[in-house]
Amino acid sequence: MSRLSKAIIFGLLTGIIGVVIGLTPFGFDLEENLGLDVLFRLRGIRQAPSDVIVVNVDKVSADNLNLPDDFRKWPRSLHGRLTENLAKKGAAVIAFDFSFLEPTSPREDIAFADAVEKARNVVFCKCLKREKIPLTEKGNISSGDLNIVSLVPPIPPLSKSAVALAPFPLPRVPVRVDQYWTFKTVAGDTPTLPVVVFQIFAMSVYDDFIHLLEKVDPDRAEILPRNKDEIISTRSIERVIQGIRGIFENEPRIAEKMLSELRASQSSSDKNKHQLLQALVRMYQGANSQYLNYYGPPHTISTIPYYEIIASTKKTTVENHFDVKGKAVFVGHSPLSQQEQLERFYTVFSQPDGLDISGVEIAATAFANLLENKPVKPLSSSAYISILFLWGLTIGIVCRFFTYAIGPLIAVGLSIIYLVAAEYQFKTVGLWYPIVIPMFSQLPIAIFGAVVWKYVNSVKERKNIRKAFRHYLPEGVVDQVTKNISSVGSTHEVVYGICLSTDAEQYTSLSENMAPEELGKFMNKYYEIVFRPVRQHGGIVSDVKGDSILALWVSSRPEATLRYRACLAALDVAGAINQFKQDSPTMQLPTRIGLHSGNILLGNVGALDHYEYRPVGDIVNTATRMEGLNKYLGTRILVSGEVIDQLGGLVTRKLGEFLLAGKSKPVVVHELVCQKGDCSEQQLNICEIFDEALDAFKRKSWDEAIEKFLMSVKYGDDGPSRFYIGLCEHYKNNPPGESWDGVIHMGKK
Repeated sequence: MSRLSKAIIFGLLTGIIGVVIGLTPFGFDLEENLGLDVLFRLRGIRQAPSDVIVVNVDKVSADNLNLPDDFRKWPRSLHGRLTENLAKKGAAVIAFDFSFLEPTSPREDIAFADAVEKARNVVFCKCLKREKIPLTEKGNISSGDLNIVSLVPPIPPLSKSAVALAPFPLPRVPVRVDQYWTFKTVAGDTPTLPVVVFQIFAMSVYDDFIHLLEKVDPDRAEILPRNKDEIISTRSIERVIQGIRGIFENEPRIAEKMLSELRASQSSSDKNKHQLLQALVRMYQGANSQYLNYYGPPHTISTIPYYEIIASTKKTTVENHFDVKGKAVFVGHSPLSQQEQLERFYTVFSQPDGLDISGVEIAATAFANLLENKPVKPLSSSAYISILFLWGLTIGIVCRFFTYAIGPLIAVGLSIIYLVAAEYQFKTVGLWYPIVIPMFSQLPIAIFGAVVWKYVNSVKERKNIRKAFRHYLPEGVVDQVTKNISSVGSTHEVVYGICLSTDAEQYTSLSENMAPEELGKFMNKYYEIVFRPVRQHGGIVSDVKGDSILALWVSSRPEATLRYRACLAALDVAGAINQFKQDSPTMQLPTRIGLHSGNILLGNVGALDHYEYRPVGDIVNTATRMEGLNKYLGTRILVSGEVIDQLGGLVTRKLGEFLLAGKSKPVVVHELVCQKGDCSEQQLNICEIFDEALDAFKRKSWDEAIEKFLMSVKYGDDGPSRFYIGLCEHYKNNPPGESWDGVIHMGKK
């Protein structure tokens, strides 16, 4: 069988696997829960139409108006003032996205109802009420339950005064809100709030809509009322919407005929009218539910505090802060923080601090999607299956036909192109292409499946092994191993090296309180931020044990540049750990670092069938002890005198000579503070005072040393100074012998 034939077979298998996964509920859930999220993240924030505004019934307004934080207790006459002000400002339609199911004082209710009656453009929400009625057969035998859904309107005065009533049901947390109902089927195909608001908003083109319908189907157009003022006066918006919807459902081709006629008659002078008409036709043509095309995180849609609308009657400068003329206004609670939320609606833009997009902003988003005719549009079933199959076929052929190195690169390149194209389609027209299955199922299957197939059938086994070894061994060692596997036990050499040892505090308690899987993910993130500076500065990670790592910089002879890189890596590791602590405040791993340099034996250590490539020698042990010394000195980075000898560009502080645990020779220990350009005046003062204190310590002037160390502590909570204060107090009571040379003996690691 030729290579091309094998590639085609492999491509067909990859395509079929993708289709099978995509047609399962699990596959579709992946695309909805992860794929949509990826597309929204790639697209970012999108400008919402200026024709929709949210009036926020928020805590800020409560404070400004001296009202209770619970907006449900606000006087309804105040809502009446709000309605009057919005109507005076020329709002096209006003929608209240909260219920008024219970009466308050008759005076308040009537004041609100009068304002609504005068405005003639207010829509209230109906609430959905679900009831279970048990069904029984003869003999009182239960045969199940009957679910009844009913719509509960606001109190009678408000229901009678509103131009329309409409429900807007949304699922609560933990279900993610990706879709909304345009027509609620379980409630008799009742139009929902965004649809009703949009139809009222589009009443300016109602005559044109009827005229367009007459052109394509005069008989059905006769069913609908002609006088739009009468529709508003008689509050028959909902009946008109259901009538139009019935026409479109009974004759689906009407929509396309109307759109064709609209395109034929379009002119540049009435572009806005044509766009509004097109959006209206598309709304009635669409399905009973649509995917929401969110514009961004909470408050992306233009939002005005409630109190500013109320204050606009007082002829203040606030009056110019907003413009609602000809716009759709949604009034509701849109909290500014997670603590203010009364309801939780989990969306793709729910924030890490727990703040979700509010129900009123979701309603405004749905309206804006209808207005722009740009909801998220899933592909048709045939297009969805075709893309999954053709994509799998393409990358399967590429990965199997080309070499091990080139095939995956081409596949990844095609994936980037596909992702860019999918993001562009999503951004421009809201078209939703599958992402998760092509990128995270078919692509890995194609790459790894081709590798396995080639590994079994190819004579290039050594090349695959070589690639795998590079994750664990330096390049030179890989060369030796791939040429002669028997050399594993004898691969070693004496080199000059700098050893960097790290250890994380609190790891034991962290591991006790976290599940193994969660701990593994957390530690992988931790290692990623520690490894990156090491590699950026030319080092290699030699060993990882629990929460500790050992990194190396090696050369055939001593090099100051190598020591400088290791010091920079240590500073960058410390900086990355500090950033990591800020990003994960509940899970922290403060890290200690020690560096030492000298000659080491580098090679494979082990026996029989197990070897590890690692350094051996006193330098490694000393670096580890230096790292441990941080615990007693309250420092983060300690380096030996050998490491910083004649190095410029760094700020260091000599901390004294220490005889580390298990060692016979003392080591001059320095604290690595920072690079010179990053040093603060406080750090320089601490270093200067500490040097004077250390000099007094060596002269056995305990009181003088304590005084100066205390000055250093006052500049900042300095760990080494506190260490020496305790040591001076000890030596005052137990003076060292005459032979004392200033070396501090550490009995513990």
